[in-house]
Amino acid sequence: METLYVRQLKLGAMKNFVYLVGPRDSSEVLVVDAAWDVPAIERALVEDGKRLVGAFVSHCHGDHTNGLPELLSRHDVPVYAQRAELDFSADLRGLAPGALRPLDPGAELTVGGRVFQALHTPGHTPGSHCLLAQDALVSGDTVFVNGCGRCDMKGGDPEAMYRSLSQVLARVPDQTRLLPGHDYADVPVEALGEVRRNNPYFGFGDVASFVAYRMRPRG
Repeated sequence: METLYVRQLKLGAMKNFVYLVGPRDSSEVLVVDAAWDVPAIERALVEDGKRLVGAFVSHCHGDHTNGLPELLSRHDVPVYAQRAELDFSADLRGLAPGALRPLDPGAELTVGGRVFQALHTPGHTPGSHCLLAQDALVSGDTVFVNGCGRCDMKGGDPEAMYRSLSQVLARVPDQTRLLPGHDYADVPVEALGEVRRNNPYFGFGDVASFVAYRMRPRG
């Protein structure tokens, strides 16, 4: 029997996934990457009998954070972001200055009596992080079912992305469900073991080859 509650909401013009995540036997949930349609997030909470206790921000880009001001106007909850991302992004600091709770790599969050972990996975941005919640990994723009986040934008670092995929996420079990930040594949969720086998960005044995592939010119 599954012990984790997950509600995946596809919202906005960029095929974003917003998530509600918490223990199945508790009413408490986090929202991950509150964006685009706060009323839709609130409807999901009501429909499933859940209570919002925090907002987890995978990274600072607006398509993952543009709902925070409205959400915080309605819910007095903490906003969790990597300390490195807060140092990097004045925009993120301005969205929720009083609610922000900086997290260090590997920090733990307790939701409904269960412990979740924030895995620091830089590459897309300096403070990108994933939420490891029992048997699920909510990955933001670090990794998708068939791809990984861009590294050519401000704060991007392909060498850091290689380390995030090949070292940090290598410790996450194969059976863990990958819950990506965008609907960019044929399936919205996939086991991490399958992702490792089929996603080309997991197929490089050295950083130079990864960087050359990730940063290749695109037509």
